[in-house]
Amino acid sequence: MFARIFLFGFIAFATVAAENVVRLEHSRNAMGTTFTIDLYGSNEDSLNQGALNQGALEAAAESAFEEVQRLDRMLSNYIPESELSRVNAEAADHPVHVSREFFDLLKDCIDYSRQSEGSFDITVGSLMKVWGFYKGTGHLPHRAEVRTALDHIGYQNIELNANDLTVRFRKRIELDPGGVGKGYAVDRMVEVLRQAGVRCGLVSGGGSSIYGIGAPPNDARGWYVRIRDPRDGKKTAAEVYLKNNSVSTSGNYEKFFWAEGKLYSHIMDPRTGYPAEGMLSVSVVAPRTLDSEVWAKPYYILGRAWAEAHKPRYFRVLLCEDKPGAACAWLP
Repeated sequence: MFARIFLFGFIAFATVAAENVVRLEHSRNAMGTTFTIDLYGSNEDSLNQGALNQGALEAAAESAFEEVQRLDRMLSNYIPESELSRVNAEAADHPVHVSREFFDLLKDCIDYSRQSEGSFDITVGSLMKVWGFYKGTGHLPHRAEVRTALDHIGYQNIELNANDLTVRFRKRIELDPGGVGKGYAVDRMVEVLRQAGVRCGLVSGGGSSIYGIGAPPNDARGWYVRIRDPRDGKKTAAEVYLKNNSVSTSGNYEKFFWAEGKLYSHIMDPRTGYPAEGMLSVSVVAPRTLDSEVWAKPYYILGRAWAEAHKPRYFRVLLCEDKPGAACAWLP
């Protein structure tokens, strides 16, 4: 029996030979995307010591989905009562007390911004709105609108107080979780599944951020993931096998619009106020999905030379550059 999972830009395959092996696949919408869980276990515990049976798999999957829904209530900029929305609404006026989890994630985001020389910036919310990517497919703004939006972004304007667990903005800015939410949620779902005893599974956030737990039956290399060619979705740019690691892709084909004969993607350069150019897609393979999702953006924005000089040795980075005849290639 072959199990085939279609994950938007990705296709994952797993081969199941023994009849005692059971497979469970569930999907749930949250954070404005679809999260998919694919798990393997045993229909008889005695046949595969330590493997979960069908009922235990279902319980584990439900716990993981409850976790992503909890995070949606914390990080959503669509839910007025979320922790992120409350910070956006009040932090320019006074310090806002937040949970330890929210505080630590925001601190990590500031660290990502510093390390990426500002090419990743969680305060890009104003730009996403002026370009029409907040709740739509985008539109071309006036230059004056872009300049105004640039006045309301900048991670340097976030003040964190570790003693009081408070967040304050030096001026009115707006956090946008689009560059971190899925990756963080996938990592948290993986942790919940592992705590429940899952040893073999695939977790996908929208098809662009994926983590493989262990390896599927009969393929010790790990979970097969196909990375699409950004020029032609029917073609393959690269293939990876995930085994206790993740892959995330940022591509100009994910969300974009055409104006005046030019494609404008949602991957925003917060330093210029305009969508980044010069790249078609970037895929990052890393131990944590949060890292692979976040770093795909700076590598996309800053390009090959910067990525090659700054990527950790244990990252794998696939660049698909926007150059005539250029093939997608892994960085050395």
